Amino acid sequence: MTADRVAVVTGGASGIGLASCARLREDGFTVAALDLSPDGAAGAADLTVRCDVTSEASVTSAMATVAVRLGEIDVLVNNAGITGSRDATVCHQTPVEDWDMVQAVNVRGPFLCSRAVLPSMLARKSGHIITIASVAGLIAFPGRCAYTASKGAALMLTRSIAVDYASAGIRANAVCPGMVYTPMTSWRLDQPRLRAEVESRIPVGRVASAAEIADAVTLLASGRLAYMTGHPLVVDGGMSAW
Repeated sequence: MTADRVAVVTGGASGIGLASCARLREDGFTVAALDLSPDGAAGAADLTVRCDVTSEASVTSAMATVAVRLGEIDVLVNNAGITGSRDATVCHQTPVEDWDMVQAVNVRGPFLCSRAVLPSMLARKSGHIITIASVAGLIAFPGRCAYTASKGAALMLTRSIAVDYASAGIRANAVCPGMVYTPMTSWRLDQPRLRAEVESRIPVGRVASAAEIADAVTLLASGRLAYMTGHPLVVDGGMSAW
């Protein structure tokens, strides 16, 4: 099967990734969802592939499967990410194992996935890499040392790709959400006191839905902002403006 536009979404079986798969498909993309447990994306994607974004071999295999089944990849959405365990707090209390895992998923993952798709994009002189970073990559989230550091690195990876490949017709941008209700954040946001505390720091007074972040992803993927590259698109309800 070949489509005019093929998009790959990592971490595509839940949260922002799942919403992005559905939204991109609505916008006319043929979509592949990559995930450690990809079955959750079966209703939102044209192809689901098991992939561990921290493994070079797994990423290489998954991207090759997409190219064979759907065609060359036009848009990569580096969405797979983790916050770390509840022990991953301030620097001196964060277990080294937590630090390493957060960096592996949130930084090594986008690097490996981008590295895998770039040769084909270079050959076609076209492509767009969109990475889900975070407002935490722009302002430090208190008590989330590993996560904040990883999202800052993911944002700079985006800028590096944008600078290095712009002359080849390849763009790279990031989406920087604030607080979003997803399976990854529900443990906190389902507690009324904690949710109220979070929302008190957001000017619009509420957290975002995954669909609202997917709208930003799809806007970037659409090509309507063709002159934009190396940009962190902030979607945070005004959180970082305070």
